[in-house]
Amino acid sequence: MHVDPLIPMLNQIGAFFEAQPNPDASTKAVADHVRLFWEPRMRESILRFLDQYPQGKSSEHELLPIVVNALTTYREELTPSSRV
Repeated sequence: MHVDPLIPMLNQIGAFFEAQPNPDASTKAVADHVRLFWEPRMRESILRFLDQYPQGKSSEHELLPIVVNALTTYREELTPSSRV
């Protein structure tokens, strides 16, 4: 799966939860949303993007810092079981 449609979706999720007053809870909420509502191939694609661009930024795409933080902090629980 291409990351092109995933990056804007993740940034929208991140922007929504970033407005919460507790940064730790916001980061966890982003990760929980991805874990609960994204199918494994979507999670695999975004994690591969992060492997390639650890800062969450390529020449074409850029993830919000809260999204990068959520994906890196909760990577283990976001990784589909087939990749473990």
